[in-house]
Amino acid sequence: MKTLPFEKPIEILYKELKRRESKGYALMGLDELVEKQIEEVYKHITPYDIVLVARHPDRPQPQDYIEKLFTNFTELHGDRSGEDDASIIGGTAFFNGNPVMVIGTRKGHDVKETLRYHSGMVKPSGFRKIARLTRLASDTLHIPIITLVDTPGAMVSAETEVNGQVSAIYSAISALLDANVPVISVITGEGESLAALSLTISDRLLMLKYAFFAVLSPEAASSVLFKNLDKKREIAKELHITADELLGMNIIDRIIEEPAGAAHRFPDIVMKNVKEALAEELEFVSKEKIDVLKRKRREKIRKAGVYSE
Repeated sequence: MKTLPFEKPIEILYKELKRRESKGYALMGLDELVEKQIEEVYKHITPYDIVLVARHPDRPQPQDYIEKLFTNFTELHGDRSGEDDASIIGGTAFFNGNPVMVIGTRKGHDVKETLRYHSGMVKPSGFRKIARLTRLASDTLHIPIITLVDTPGAMVSAETEVNGQVSAIYSAISALLDANVPVISVITGEGESLAALSLTISDRLLMLKYAFFAVLSPEAASSVLFKNLDKKREIAKELHITADELLGMNIIDRIIEEPAGAAHRFPDIVMKNVKEALAEELEFVSKEKIDVLKRKRREKIRKAGVYSE
């Protein structure tokens, strides 16, 4: 498993642990030592370190959560305008025996998939697919919507602009805003730019402990403001992108815990935590009348954040 730059204190120990495990050698307490070192390293994690954790190639992605937490998933394709953006995965499924519409971003686990899904960057047809599936769940099937977010943002190119990127993003946002069913969103990794925003218009916004949510990446902000990447760590701190900070600013509603070492090391534990959180939140929002839910959804967006004059 790839170790991140801030994890250097555990790299040698971790590699030796994995070597001993693969050879069947006695661990001699090495596993406990690695666990303690990981906990110590993650006590001092910085906002930019969290960015790196959220992007870890072994971190579970939305399609992994769909496979593990949902049953009878039937993927639905196309935007009904002529294209199917593979970076968006969505369809009907059952969660704890109840029907739902689940929609998520898709990055890919290898080079072939990454190219096919263009690293999770969403094109206009992807946003139109989000809107279509939202309206299908809201107006026809009358089932709750669950969105799973892990994306570096919207695809930026001349082609996407020609194909109506801005209006497509608006269609996704407005469809979720007007949905006549409960909507729950979970940020599982990267939550960047308008692609993340288009999937987080919800009644309850949940976020994994080592995910992040930002208007743009720290690297992009540093590049725009300073014409280089030298300030990315400082900007990550100033952007207030971590789950703890966003909960304090009323941007998100709940943090889903991850063990020290994060989801890429403990995927089963994190999957269990996500499932429990989703079950609790679905039960909570399902008790509300839909007109009250929609009113609160709009009020929540208007009141999001902390302001000073």
